[in-house]
Amino acid sequence: MRAIEITKPGKPEVLQPCERPTPELKVGEVLIKVHAAGINRPDVFQRQGNYPVPPGASDLPGLEVAGEIVDGDLGDSGFSKGDMVCALVQGGGYAEYCAAPLAQCLPVPAGLSMVEAASLPETFFTVWTNVFDRAQLSEGETLLVQGGTSGIGVTAIQLATALGHRVFATAGSADKCRACEQLGAERGINYRDEDFVAVVKELTGGRGVDVVLDMVAGDYVAREIDCLADDGRIALIALLGGAKANVDLGQVLRRRLTISGSTLRPRPVAFKGEIANKLRERVWPFLEAGKVKPVIYKTFPLEEAAAAHALMESSTHVGKIVLTVV
Repeated sequence: MRAIEITKPGKPEVLQPCERPTPELKVGEVLIKVHAAGINRPDVFQRQGNYPVPPGASDLPGLEVAGEIVDGDLGDSGFSKGDMVCALVQGGGYAEYCAAPLAQCLPVPAGLSMVEAASLPETFFTVWTNVFDRAQLSEGETLLVQGGTSGIGVTAIQLATALGHRVFATAGSADKCRACEQLGAERGINYRDEDFVAVVKELTGGRGVDVVLDMVAGDYVAREIDCLADDGRIALIALLGGAKANVDLGQVLRRRLTISGSTLRPRPVAFKGEIANKLRERVWPFLEAGKVKPVIYKTFPLEEAAAAHALMESSTHVGKIVLTVV
């Protein structure tokens, strides 16, 4: 099969087309003929040599795909060979065929294209488990999303808005702030010339937000503590701003704050399967009703994966970048 491999750690051009054997299936996996594969920030980290591949996972990049089930033991899952699905995978998405745990497969939502479906799994699994399971964003609570125009950001804004929450989001330009607002954020906050703590405090009458979804970390954490309401929670999912933070733990104690972090890729299939079940029940109806919509910025043919990575690293995009395979 055609695939894209990381020839060595480095810049986007180290992504090169190659020929690989079609994946051999493990127990509980299905083989998907890939139509489209989403690009995600962890793919960039892996290409740079900063995100080790979990034991037993494919060394090929790609954490989400959409395509046709062509092989595998489907048991009583309700899926059949020939069904069109999207799936969260541990790697191997940049290829014509990809092995996926059956428990991590979801039907392509009615009305969505294969490109749109391929943009869903990584961000929707991540947002659901961090914002709604770990941080327990609950009825009447507010959310601040850092990086509102990233794939994670546009998903978090739309999901929280669809579920009735007030949402604020940071972004790096006036245009990106307006994009956040068009997706449902009450206010886009330009982090280059505005203090998100002051803006959040003003918008919430001095109370602060209940949950912050943070992919920046570094010196943002101390500021996020300042803009949390009592009993507030920070859900940390990436370290784009650095792995070290100097925080006022007195506030954490006095105001009963919670800082949690998680990475999804190494978690067991059973854990991810539970997230898939919640998404199918709670979120897929929003997608099929058009209340939540995939945001596709640009597509590239599989062979142009290097150009897709260069675009992602430029941070000029709003939403998802997707590779088309067939």
